[in-house]
Amino acid sequence: MDLTVVAYVIYLLISIGLTVWVARTLSRNGRVFIGDVLQGNEKLADAVNQLLVVGFYLVNIGFVTLYLRSSEDIREARDLFEALSVKLGVVLLVLGVMHLGNVWVLNRMRRRGVMERQHTPPVAPQGWTPQAGV
Repeated sequence: MDLTVVAYVIYLLISIGLTVWVARTLSRNGRVFIGDVLQGNEKLADAVNQLLVVGFYLVNIGFVTLYLRSSEDIREARDLFEALSVKLGVVLLVLGVMHLGNVWVLNRMRRRGVMERQHTPPVAPQGWTPQAGV
């Protein structure tokens, strides 16, 4: 088997595995932020979380497949490792940037929700009238 094909298979397995791991981690831990932003609306938090995960998969797996092609000629094990290190390094950087972007967006949403709750004036009691002479 050609070493280029071996490099492709290893690259796809590791890249997609890392993408799944990061997406699951973001989904599990990001749900707390989303639930806080949506003020405890569990169904909406789950739906938003699922949509974010699907978008994360689409963007990252799309990038991984587009970045698959290699113009290098891989003839020996050393070339294989060098090609994989460059490709996987770029994928890890992209995953890291996507992760930080997701955390930043979730934090901004959470902060905005906290600020809105702090600026909401209290509601006056209903049916209450001040007593005369008190």
